[in-house]
Amino acid sequence: MTATITRTAPAQMLAEFRSKQRAISVIGLGYVGLPLALELAKQFRVIGFDISAERVAMMQRGEDPSEELDSTAFLEKDITFTADPGLLKDASFHIVAVPTPVSEARVPNLNPLIGASETVGRALKKEDIVVYESTVYPGCTEEDCIPILERVSGLTFGQDFFAGYSPERINPGDKEHTVDKILKIVSGSDPETLEIVSGIYGAVITAGIYEASTIKVAEAAKVIENAQRDINISFVNELSMIFNRMGIDTQEVLAAAGTKWNFLKFRPGLVGGHCISVDPYYLLHKSKQLGYDPQVIASGRRVNDGMPGFIAKELTQLLLQRNLNPKSCKVLVMGATFKENVADIRNSKIFDVIQELMDFGINVQLIDPHASPNEVAQEYKFSMQDEAGKDYDAVIVGVAHEEYRSLDMNYFRNLIKADQDLILFDLKAIYSRETVRSNEVIWRL
Repeated sequence: MTATITRTAPAQMLAEFRSKQRAISVIGLGYVGLPLALELAKQFRVIGFDISAERVAMMQRGEDPSEELDSTAFLEKDITFTADPGLLKDASFHIVAVPTPVSEARVPNLNPLIGASETVGRALKKEDIVVYESTVYPGCTEEDCIPILERVSGLTFGQDFFAGYSPERINPGDKEHTVDKILKIVSGSDPETLEIVSGIYGAVITAGIYEASTIKVAEAAKVIENAQRDINISFVNELSMIFNRMGIDTQEVLAAAGTKWNFLKFRPGLVGGHCISVDPYYLLHKSKQLGYDPQVIASGRRVNDGMPGFIAKELTQLLLQRNLNPKSCKVLVMGATFKENVADIRNSKIFDVIQELMDFGINVQLIDPHASPNEVAQEYKFSMQDEAGKDYDAVIVGVAHEEYRSLDMNYFRNLIKADQDLILFDLKAIYSRETVRSNEVIWRL
């Protein structure tokens, strides 16, 4: 029978972290893990681990692979970047911040989380604490991750090591709500662990700490944040399809309705990225495992997943109305990333629009000042243009990059074939319709 270890008191352990006798590790240095690791490294000794040696080399040079942080963010930080999992053994507090995507069948893909848990398990020692930040369904930390930690480490949870969950709330591209300025939910497997987890995060999060009662509550809080947004966006997306049939401008309707104090100001659009369009599937998956088939969440997903097809169909119909054969048409798409002013193309729904257009036989060209052509080619098997060409039949502005906001109608007119009137699909509603000429179309959701 293994004897229960005598735990270091939370106050003493926190003091040892502050004096750098103990180190913190962050596993997964993407748009979530890297900003957190650098923030922690202002006060603690940090080991930043990523499985990509190429990404680690960039961070060692003071470069953010996600292009969210500039080089000054790396200055005067006590952090070691590494792709060597052996260095994790020096840490006593491990934060897992790896992606939690879904498969093509839209079920949770826990492979990154499982791999990270195995890596941490090999480094785990007595008294260590493992905190998960990755978005999961309620129960995943305790039912899926902790058994892996036990199996790989040979240690016993709750006796030899402990766990917590603190959901990430990073908003890529947002320079105002940075990691330190977003209120942090924390939880722990027992009161002592919660005190330590709260103390570590509380040392760097100026916005404050919210202590959830259990790990499952913290997991559920995160997954419903994005499910709620998904459902609300699906509502206005459905409105845009209804009002499109009525010949009503949805943006004008929303502006009018928004004059009421309690109207929720959501806007229609493509719902991509690795949060809003992904997290609801985690809750759907767990619900179905428990024998309940969610209706509202699933309905919202169906509407939002159907928007690329709706947009492509509307454009194709406009081309046909102008007696243009779609198979002879060329369309420019501006914007490849999943949201404005970021470089991240993962789960960008603009590629679904492109595929739908290509299914109609339309020749599609793509430009984006932020996206990497190599990443686009690797992820989507699609070749980007260096710059816009000429003689297009229509233009789609799919992402509201800052570089696009200042463009006027003459810019778009110069892209269109000389003998044709402008067709501009403004998916983010960033352009005024006041300068539209007769027979020109600015279509928006």
